[in-house]
Amino acid sequence: MPRTFVFDAYGTLFDVHAAIGRYRAAAGPDADRFSEFWRSKQLEYSWTLTLAGRYLDFWTLTERALDLAFARFSSVDKALKPKLLGAYLALDAFPDARAILRDLKARGDATAILSNGSPNMLAAAVETAGIGGHLDAVLSVDPIRLYKPRPEVYALVTERFKIAPGEAVFVSANRWDVMGAAAFGFRTAWINRTHLPAEYEPPPDAMLAGLNELITSAP
Repeated sequence: MPRTFVFDAYGTLFDVHAAIGRYRAAAGPDADRFSEFWRSKQLEYSWTLTLAGRYLDFWTLTERALDLAFARFSSVDKALKPKLLGAYLALDAFPDARAILRDLKARGDATAILSNGSPNMLAAAVETAGIGGHLDAVLSVDPIRLYKPRPEVYALVTERFKIAPGEAVFVSANRWDVMGAAAFGFRTAWINRTHLPAEYEPPPDAMLAGLNELITSAP
């Protein structure tokens, strides 16, 4: 029976550290810490704004987090800002991303992205990765002006596909995102590429080392 597979975008299909990876030599010895800080602040802003009942689109948060990263790591040349922002709009997909979407579609399953990303960010990333033909929907939080893990975000999937939560498999490399999806009622698969310890309840229905394992081990 066909199923609906819903993928987080950043960190799951697209490598959020690929932007700094393209300019690692220019960024210098703090490149990795810079990238981790940029990502953590990007997410922190989304959570704190939602808690405060406010909203700024994810591209704005991405740029503000980058500005703070430059302020935190003075060793990284601020002249890299336009290059890093440009690279973030064209992030590399993980090696198994295109293949899993293609294979799921080939066997008749529905596929979608559900992301904090603003529509322009997602459109650029999907085009760069060449995965648009393997997706039935690309869903952004922008219309509801709330960020994950609010339940209203996950409801975008059930509304779009006219399904019950238990009929969807939500796939993410972000454990907090898996927690939110599971609490909403989705079946969940945590892509734990770096073998992080378990946290949060409820637990995922499946913990996988890569996206390619979905074909044989999807919950």
